[in-house]
Amino acid sequence: MKCLHANAHSTENKQKELETCALLQGYDLIGIMKTWWADSYDWSVGMEGYRLLRKDRQGRQRGGVTLCVSDQLECREIHLGIDEEPTESLGVQIKGRAGTGDITMGVCYRPPNQEDQADKALHMQIGVASRSQTLTLMGDFNHLNICWQDNTAGHRQSRRFLDFTDDNFLLQVTEEPMRRGAMMDLVLTNKKGLVGNVKLKTSLGCSDHEMVEFKILRATRRVHSKLSTLDFRRADFGLIRHLLGRVPWDKALEGRQAQESCLIFKDHLLQPQEPCIPTKRSQTKTSGGLHG
Repeated sequence: MKCLHANAHSTENKQKELETCALLQGYDLIGIMKTWWADSYDWSVGMEGYRLLRKDRQGRQRGGVTLCVSDQLECREIHLGIDEEPTESLGVQIKGRAGTGDITMGVCYRPPNQEDQADKALHMQIGVASRSQTLTLMGDFNHLNICWQDNTAGHRQSRRFLDFTDDNFLLQVTEEPMRRGAMMDLVLTNKKGLVGNVKLKTSLGCSDHEMVEFKILRATRRVHSKLSTLDFRRADFGLIRHLLGRVPWDKALEGRQAQESCLIFKDHLLQPQEPCIPTKRSQTKTSGGLHG
């Protein structure tokens, strides 16, 4: 699945440019930030061949996010949070083809100098979405002083966001800086190997942000081979304890019922399985795994 992440700085007079780009490159999904939609200019007709999902900024100009999903894909909109939460985010679940699982895609925009309350709401929404087995999230988070290579940040809010991505096992796959040497337009995923072929493209119109092109490489269902089992004798239980210890359990389970809490716990328990427990050949037809 071929995707494009664009920062529009208003959609006015850019629809034709984006339509041409989508036609030539054959994108399956396009995420757009800072659409600047208002009553005076409405792009509600969308693009031919795409389903348009949008969330406009309320009460102020500028801002807003949208997703354009190819008509060839079966999808449904998902809500990353409640309408009252002051965040600009949008999500969609795309049904996988035969032999593959569903894919959760999202786009969000965090304005500069956003207040802590809105940051907390945004983190909560992304945390819920990260429980999906295959999540890819596009976003402009305006954290200019994060160094993803060194895992460092020079500001309190940036440090909080960096810690949040670590706690939720999110990988940042964009490598090239885009604006004044900083990475603002990010592509995050919770599954290693899901996103690849990440490339910077030219900007859309007069935007000072380059577009980011990437591909969803695979989204196969978690199926254990009958010829292999997990080798617990060689498991790194210390790393498992470390990873589970970094999960904010109080926040993750707050207000949840028993059954929902059990599912959340199981999801977090399964995530360290692949990197921490190697597999071995088996002579039986049983499959191994961590079961809840």
